[in-house]
Amino acid sequence: MAVLVTGAKGMLGQDLCPILEDAGYEVVETDRGELDITDKEAVNKFITELKPELIIHCAAYTNVDKAEEDLETARLLNKTGAENIAEAAAKCDAVMVYISTDYVFNGTKQTPYLPSDTPAPINNYGLTKYEGEEAVKKHCTKYYIARTSWLYGHHGKNFVETMISLKDKDELKVVDDQVGCPTWTVELSNGILKLLKQPYGTYHVCGSGSTSWYGFAKEIFEQLGLSVNLKPCTTDEFPRPAKRPHYSIMDSNGICRDWRAALKDYLDLRVDE
Repeated sequence: MAVLVTGAKGMLGQDLCPILEDAGYEVVETDRGELDITDKEAVNKFITELKPELIIHCAAYTNVDKAEEDLETARLLNKTGAENIAEAAAKCDAVMVYISTDYVFNGTKQTPYLPSDTPAPINNYGLTKYEGEEAVKKHCTKYYIARTSWLYGHHGKNFVETMISLKDKDELKVVDDQVGCPTWTVELSNGILKLLKQPYGTYHVCGSGSTSWYGFAKEIFEQLGLSVNLKPCTTDEFPRPAKRPHYSIMDSNGICRDWRAALKDYLDLRVDE
């Protein structure tokens, strides 16, 4: 089966593409140099000529804080880009997988978010990703929306590497009043393969279990056997331009492993590199 992957050079794409190939898919990798997702005509021409049976749309604007001052660019990539891909996918009857985020939720719920819960984003990044979801649902009948969260991987900047780089600080403060589900890009990639065997619709594809950013950092250092002066702090002590949901735990129905087990494998591979 021919699969088109957008954003193939991103953190997720660089893990997803080889996993797809190992599963027997014929993967066509594109990034901004090969396909400008904001150019409707170019997208339509590329996909019409390629005629993929499956499109996994990873390309996105992911700078959460910068999106607060540049909504126009975030919307162009996350909404318009997704809509262009969705329209072209529908024309060639391709299945579309759209990668979304826990930030479509406002964080006021006290139990894990279900795929059926109503989104209510509190920052521009979450808003534009939700608009992308709606665009996909508007144009496609054969789609999977895969919401993920707290993503980390070997091929991009992420929380795990940031924490390790700060291990020698005299004191390291990490937010303890935001909780969610850490997700390794490899887990998300394998989860996407599982989705393809499920009915079309919206799913949560994130690490099982949950923790705070402080708990995440604590687990990283414990697994690495590092002694770090780690201290919990509040969101108010660490202000950011974009509001973050305090509670963004999602129910993934066991589609991914426990986040601690995945983190161990990530760290083991990192040591071996």
